[in-house]
Amino acid sequence: MLYHSTRNKSLSVPSAQAIAQGIAADGGLFVPESIPEMTAADFNALKNLPYAERAARIFKLYLTDFTDEELRECTKNAYESGNFETPNVQEITKLADGTMLLELWHGPTCAFKDMALQILPHFLTKSIKKSGIEREVVILTATSGDTGKAALAGFQDVEGTKIMVFYPEDGVSSMQKRQMQTQEGENVRVCAVKGNFDDCQNGVKAIFTDADMQAALAANNMQFSSANSINWGRLVPQIVYYVSAYITMLEQGILKDGERFNLTVPTGNFGNILAAWYAKQMGVPIQHLVCASNVNNVLTEFIETGVYDRNRTFHATVSPSMDILISSNLERLLYHMTHEDDALIQEWFGKLKTDGKYEIPTEIAHRIQAEFSGSCWDDDATKDMIGKVFSENGYLSDTHTAVGICAARDYQENASEKLPMLVASTANPYKFGNAVLEAIDSVPADIDEYAILDLLNEKSKMPIPAALASLKTKPVRFSDSVEKSEMPAYVKAKLGIA
Repeated sequence: MLYHSTRNKSLSVPSAQAIAQGIAADGGLFVPESIPEMTAADFNALKNLPYAERAARIFKLYLTDFTDEELRECTKNAYESGNFETPNVQEITKLADGTMLLELWHGPTCAFKDMALQILPHFLTKSIKKSGIEREVVILTATSGDTGKAALAGFQDVEGTKIMVFYPEDGVSSMQKRQMQTQEGENVRVCAVKGNFDDCQNGVKAIFTDADMQAALAANNMQFSSANSINWGRLVPQIVYYVSAYITMLEQGILKDGERFNLTVPTGNFGNILAAWYAKQMGVPIQHLVCASNVNNVLTEFIETGVYDRNRTFHATVSPSMDILISSNLERLLYHMTHEDDALIQEWFGKLKTDGKYEIPTEIAHRIQAEFSGSCWDDDATKDMIGKVFSENGYLSDTHTAVGICAARDYQENASEKLPMLVASTANPYKFGNAVLEAIDSVPADIDEYAILDLLNEKSKMPIPAALASLKTKPVRFSDSVEKSEMPAYVKAKLGIA
């Protein structure tokens, strides 16, 4: 299995090199040359296996230059080393209205990013060796909140790597910021950017493709890679959890072999829902994909109109991990939807960079609309749904999951065919405690985030994750803040390169 750049399909590399590089030299994203298919027999063969073994077998379909032994070692270290609070790694909870929630937040940083970022360091270290790379690898990552902490935790003190995370100074929750600022490890660095997530992401992409920066790295025996979902090694574990979720629903008798269901995914950078689309192409019987957004509704508008326009007001919301106007992984979907027309991808994403806008032909828009719909919800609707779900079920959802439930209920209400609905639940509600408490009760004045955790625990009886409770006594290690234009100089300074 080779991987092509979305902007030059003649550029082909094996999976290990794609993971080690993170992003193609031309700025494109790596995509598999084909999408493997699974049959009913293949799905049934994975029933009653532990998550790590199930994952290793699915990874083998994509990472063909890894041995079975290497994949099992990676999955065992990621998913069977006590890193997840549930032995199943992911859980499915059913609400009173029949909606099912795929809980992806039982990992060490309480967010779905752990599902991928607990295994990416193992993939990366093996990929470096396979690719004959002898340089130190610098993981450069932009985060809207959850990726940063999950990446820092995954790469903490991993030999042969350094990791540097940029986050929007006022664009993450207080708990997310605290998680990053207190991160332990000798090889980690965290810095705020005076801007939004798109400023962080654009800055990181520009650094990746800057020739002078690359030369300076090479002169100091270093090279960049990424922990964002632009890295195929981040995206493929997300495909795995959707395939695994289907198998679990078969095991539990929720679905019969081949029975179709709908799937709603709250997403900003489009990676989480793109992974679901790949799972669908593999044979998971997903009928329709609902892309749930907050008021930063660039994806909803794109799906409905075929026009992608980031030239709009940016809103800071109670679901900050979706406060994104440039959805990087959409590039991969468009590459597939255009039947691998790399010239079109170059044209559109060139326009996005220069004009902040591009429009796709009606035919391609219709292909996307046949499989996706978009739905966007504001903060009031989000909090109202948290309150409704809690009063109806005694179940506490985070703000991002609530956006997903809003979209799922709206879609189901208007759907001509009533199929089972699964919603990706992306974070533990305690990560966004202030907004969640506001949704179910009043928030006392002058209360800190840790007292909010206690109040939520008192009202919901849901255990406070130890990883969040322990932050109160951890010292802040990182308080750097830079303008977006200062990011390259900051990277050079912290790496000690000229």
